[in-house]
Amino acid sequence: MDAFDHVNNSNFLTYLEEARIRWFMGLDKPWVTDAIAPLLAAVQINYKAPIPYPSEIVVELFAERVGNTSVTIGHRVVSADDKVLHADGHVVMVWIDRASGKPVPLPEAVREVASG
Repeated sequence: MDAFDHVNNSNFLTYLEEARIRWFMGLDKPWVTDAIAPLLAAVQINYKAPIPYPSEIVVELFAERVGNTSVTIGHRVVSADDKVLHADGHVVMVWIDRASGKPVPLPEAVREVASG
């Protein structure tokens, strides 16, 4: 909570990160290996309404754009009853070669789920 008795806006990034990790962990094929990993390249959050404490929320994810080395993942943070939109926006995830730090093609598992 912050000084205004609601969840601090910085926590929204943690909610989005947790939702992305759960989404990726649910894939049937590898999305991260010893050789490749995703990096957060950009974040866009539009704060719509504070989240009062305590509250139950739902983070919705969806693919907005699938590129060669990146995927843009749209998000919505809503109340559990879907009556209040707390935030929306998107993030850009880029897959890189861990050794060189250079972008690599999206893992097939990510491409399949994001394109489907």
